[in-house]
Amino acid sequence: MPATVFIAASLDGFIARPNGAIDWLPPPAGDEDYGFGPFMAGVEALVMGRHTFETALSFGGWQYGKRLVIVLSSRPMDFTALQGANVEQMSGEPAEIIATLAARGIHELYVDGGITIQRFLRAACIDRIIITRIPILLGAGIPLFGTLPRDLPLRHITTKSFPSGLVQSEYVPALPK
Repeated sequence: MPATVFIAASLDGFIARPNGAIDWLPPPAGDEDYGFGPFMAGVEALVMGRHTFETALSFGGWQYGKRLVIVLSSRPMDFTALQGANVEQMSGEPAEIIATLAARGIHELYVDGGITIQRFLRAACIDRIIITRIPILLGAGIPLFGTLPRDLPLRHITTKSFPSGLVQSEYVPALPK
């Protein structure tokens, strides 16, 4: 099953401030969604960590409609307040999570959240990375990438720039899984 990362990062590679705040992200420029709408149209399920889930809840209103959202956490979670949302909790290794979802008929997966992305990358379970660079230097924060057991060469697919100054690049792993 293809697993894709679609994320924004500061020019120095952070996805949030040290305290998890994302107040530095610019508001959408007019009708421009930087390709997120078309991307989400092809996504059947999202996998995110607990912290990313809690951040998404702070946006006010459920952003994912009826799409399946898997929250990774080893601690019990209560989703009863999310009426109408299709949210489940899982834990385990990335390959196990993907296999479980594939067995349920899921074909397109969106992986979100710093720790979750790093875990899936270490397990060689990411098939595509789309990064939108925000022209700001934070100097410190939660990094998009962490340690890897080996180099992960990437093949550049495309890069787009937007009038707002954001630059979006797409990559795929250059090594077979």
